[in-house]
Amino acid sequence: MTFRRRIVLLGAAAVALSIAGAVTITYAIVRHDLRASVDDALRHTTPAFTFVRQGQVDRGEGASAPAPGSAGNVPKAPEGSAELDATRVQVPDEAFGAAKGIAQATLITGQTILPDAPMGLPVTKAVRDVAAGRRPPFLRDATVNGSHLRVFTRSGPNGEAWQIARPLTEADATLGRLRWLLGAVMLGGIALAAGLGFAISRVALRPLTRLTATAEQVTATGDLRHRIPHDREVDDEPSRLAAAFNAMLAALGSSRDAQRQLVADASHELRTPLTAIRANIELLGHAPDLPAAEREAMLFSARSQLEDLTVLVGDLVDLARPGVDGAAGDPPEDLRLDEVVAAAVDRARRHAPGTSFTVSAEPVVVHATRARLSRAVGNLLDNAVKWSPPDGAVEVVVRGGEVTVRDHGPGIAEADLPHVFDRFYRAPSARGLPGSGLGLAIVKHVADAHDGTVQAERAHGGGTLLRFTLPATADRALAAAY
Repeated sequence: MTFRRRIVLLGAAAVALSIAGAVTITYAIVRHDLRASVDDALRHTTPAFTFVRQGQVDRGEGASAPAPGSAGNVPKAPEGSAELDATRVQVPDEAFGAAKGIAQATLITGQTILPDAPMGLPVTKAVRDVAAGRRPPFLRDATVNGSHLRVFTRSGPNGEAWQIARPLTEADATLGRLRWLLGAVMLGGIALAAGLGFAISRVALRPLTRLTATAEQVTATGDLRHRIPHDREVDDEPSRLAAAFNAMLAALGSSRDAQRQLVADASHELRTPLTAIRANIELLGHAPDLPAAEREAMLFSARSQLEDLTVLVGDLVDLARPGVDGAAGDPPEDLRLDEVVAAAVDRARRHAPGTSFTVSAEPVVVHATRARLSRAVGNLLDNAVKWSPPDGAVEVVVRGGEVTVRDHGPGIAEADLPHVFDRFYRAPSARGLPGSGLGLAIVKHVADAHDGTVQAERAHGGGTLLRFTLPATADRALAAAY
């Protein structure tokens, strides 16, 4: 099932549940009101007696009906009237308006006085309990001869139980029409919700459609220059999604361009030492009788080129690592930055005995990868040594997560400052010096991987000042106790 169909289905289901709840509540309220009016009328209705005496009719409203053989309970017959032949009970014609009610009495003896109607009401144990005074008045539904009735049972003035009933034909007919109407409203609402949900989903999913089309086009063509058009002034979820996708494509494009540039630059840099090594080897092979001095010079040149090639390959491997965790088995940890710098300075002293190093360090802890941090600090020191004059001095300061390295060489030209951390960039004055042009690029790579920064400045009084900064995780007191 497609995402659009799921949205339409869920929207229609939500509307259906809402309409079903509203329909159920409406039906329950109307039903309650209709039956409440019937119940109220039943509670306020008093049936009437009709005594038939040899063709004469004597009426007594609200009087109790006598039990046969109980003359004391029978109302006194009017003078000149015949004996009592029968007793009937009925509801006044005006009690329920147009509806015809039914009344029936059950004496305490269990005898039932039937209504003046073609049907009688069922007498249950609950009715006899009301006649005996063991139960309070109650309402119930009953079906008699196919007619749905609402029956109210209460006690009479002389201990009998009165059953007063009214047909629910009108209420049932009204509720039936209401059920059809509410059912039609519910079905129409669901259909309308489904239609509107489909139309809304087309509009709402239009950015996703464009995103899908762009992703498919990028996959098919490999061209990362495609972009999703969106309104930059609108700050909603589709616009942010389009902007994020465009930013992702731009980042992927930049990454791919940088990768291609790295491969091209590496190929160019690798070509020079490989060509020189190949020429020396071929010359040695074609001229086996070279003088020993020339042979030794060619072997020395080949060894130098191999060393440069080894350094270049190592630098390329470092740059190819994706992030802080690029080196397997060397995860980030809390390190004393001042101790890492001290170890790097010791190595630099051994490699450059003619250069003097002065170190001013405060204890500080950073969260970094030890090998990569040592490589970055070592590259900073190597760069300072390379540019320092013979018997020059290099000043190293560690304070608050920042390492500054200053040399007293010629300094960096203003035109070269923006490019000193570019890969394979070599200033014109550095073309004759050893190196691959990747040392400071690796420093920047390590700084970026650790959320740090690196900057190059022209030092006051001459020389170059490099600032390598990492977020400090502990102050000097904690670092001292670390």
